[in-house]
Amino acid sequence: MTDGLLASLADFEDLVRPLDEEQWSTPSRCEGWTVGDVARHVIGGMADVAAGRFDALGTPEVTKREVDERAGRSPAELADECAEVAKAAAGLLPMFDDEGWAGPAPGGFEGTLGDGVEALWYDNWLHAEDIRAAIGHPVDVGSHLPGAVSHVGFELRKRGWDGEVPSTPDEQVAWVMAATGRAPLPDGLIDIYADA
Repeated sequence: MTDGLLASLADFEDLVRPLDEEQWSTPSRCEGWTVGDVARHVIGGMADVAAGRFDALGTPEVTKREVDERAGRSPAELADECAEVAKAAAGLLPMFDDEGWAGPAPGGFEGTLGDGVEALWYDNWLHAEDIRAAIGHPVDVGSHLPGAVSHVGFELRKRGWDGEVPSTPDEQVAWVMAATGRAPLPDGLIDIYADA
């Protein structure tokens, strides 16, 4: 899981760095956000975690702050910050033993520290897909999709869902997109953000 998170940060840096101004200002499927805003949120969220700022992480107010603090920064500047945050995370994550990973996550997240790290891995992949969709790049069904599928399953089970997780990568992508409000919901599936 830690390797997945760190690899997703490296991949996010690689996705953001070459974006041009037109791509940067392209509207994303995240309501009211451009591609640049999505990148600002992802990198800002990881910067908050690396700095130990967990309170209200993921709330609209904190997310807005993350985006606002990075307004005006170029793709290259944010990619550089992403690399710095990844380096900080790489130094921090190995400090936890099995007991630490199984302990409660900070900041009020409902789950273990391990669940919280998986949530970050998921968030990086999902928002990278928001960027890819906006700029016309294909979906990445590679090594980060399993983390996203696992986290969405975790969130659905917390809400009483007891369905089956799809087995093929294409079905899993569609399932994650539906469960996160990015695609129509099939019967029996719920949007994990509907009550947020």
